[in-house]
Amino acid sequence: MTTPTRAVVLGGGWAGMLTAHVLARHLESVTVVERDILPDGPHHRKGQPQARHVHVLWSSGAGIVENLLPGTAERLLAAGARRIGFQSDLVTLTAWGWQYRFPATAYAMMCTRPLLDWVVRDAILAGGRIEVEHGTEAVELAGDRSRVTGVRVRDAGGGEPRLLEADLVVDATGRASRLGHWLAALGLPAVEQDVVDAGIGYATRMFKAPEGADGNFPAVQVAADPLTRQPGRFGVVYPQEGGRWLVTLTSTRGAPLPTDEDEFTGYAKVLRHSIVSELMSVAEPISPIFQSHSGANRRMYPERMPQWPEGLLILGDSLAAFNPVYGHGMSSAARAAEALDKELARDGFGEGGTRQVQRALSEVVDDPWIMAGLNDIQYVNCRNLSSDPRLTGPDVAERLKFSDFLSGKSIRSPKVCEVTTSVLSLNAPQKALGDSRFLSLLRTDTSHPKLVEPPFHPEELEMVGLKPSGIAAKGALG
Repeated sequence: MTTPTRAVVLGGGWAGMLTAHVLARHLESVTVVERDILPDGPHHRKGQPQARHVHVLWSSGAGIVENLLPGTAERLLAAGARRIGFQSDLVTLTAWGWQYRFPATAYAMMCTRPLLDWVVRDAILAGGRIEVEHGTEAVELAGDRSRVTGVRVRDAGGGEPRLLEADLVVDATGRASRLGHWLAALGLPAVEQDVVDAGIGYATRMFKAPEGADGNFPAVQVAADPLTRQPGRFGVVYPQEGGRWLVTLTSTRGAPLPTDEDEFTGYAKVLRHSIVSELMSVAEPISPIFQSHSGANRRMYPERMPQWPEGLLILGDSLAAFNPVYGHGMSSAARAAEALDKELARDGFGEGGTRQVQRALSEVVDDPWIMAGLNDIQYVNCRNLSSDPRLTGPDVAERLKFSDFLSGKSIRSPKVCEVTTSVLSLNAPQKALGDSRFLSLLRTDTSHPKLVEPPFHPEELEMVGLKPSGIAAKGALG
């Protein structure tokens, strides 16, 4: 297949826009098809209900976006986003105890998802090289089982389909992708997929932060402990633009989500530590409570298909969607855009054609997939519908045992923490946890005593009017 000249990207979200930007660097014509009317500003839209919940852009993804769109970080910070250093700007209760706030070696951009999307989308569309068809939905692929030649679309409200011809069609429509139906219509079999579903649900509410605590107060996390064999309950308080905190309470299957104010308050009180509840009590709620249940890990394997049509790629959540609690979705999409850029810069769609490029896109989701899957299979009632031997094979118990040891060491040992944080943030590959240098660190790195209370600085507690003695330590080491 020669390098295409015309591309259609299905989906105008984070993954779709980054993909369109990369394609516009190499192709003559790029059109984005988006069902929603994309807002001119950092506003929510109907097709992104999950955007109400907490999102983070890890430094790996932020760095890629900065390379593709110089100045993005500056624009986000100017709009009120916070750059949170891991672990210095974070207070975290893990399943193995409190995490020491070691000097930051990675970071995450924290702000609302609409702000992230808008800042990036605005910069991409300012170039004028990408056409956007708002309020338009894809109906079916054009072509046959050997080659896709475009996509038929129609107004989201109905009407007759029309053909958008293209040399390349990219599915970036996310978890709601209808790719399976489209491929079946071309006479192709279903794409093999794995699912690891812990039954994750989210309940989120926005709060106004206390006066003086809107700029320097750390992010706060209380994680579940899957080893208790009870349904998991998480809680986070993340700083957002506009002097606000976003509080998200999360459950795995078997722990019902709160639906009203009393339940939301009560749920926070039964987390493994009271700090989320304490912070809610000094903040002002300014939004309704929003719920979501789209948290299963799902991975497609187009690279395993015996036949894959030329002119078709899938990426973003259409290719692999992760439990959002790990924050890997947006960075994985950025990594896919980077991989696509490299493939096109190297030899376009050379001898291997679309299949070669799709293989490169699939490779970048492997590390976040195995991290999310291995964590989630530990939760009681998790439905592991995966054929991945790393999640189902005879050595899974040993993998989990090593992961537990590693996590317990990381919260107290600075150099070990540096490596594990690099892997978690996707700045380093998963294989870094098995090399000889790291295994040596596990034996030689300093190991601090376990913390018995959340590691706030005194001035941080003063910001919110709390005292160390007023923060319960219930289950802090559990």
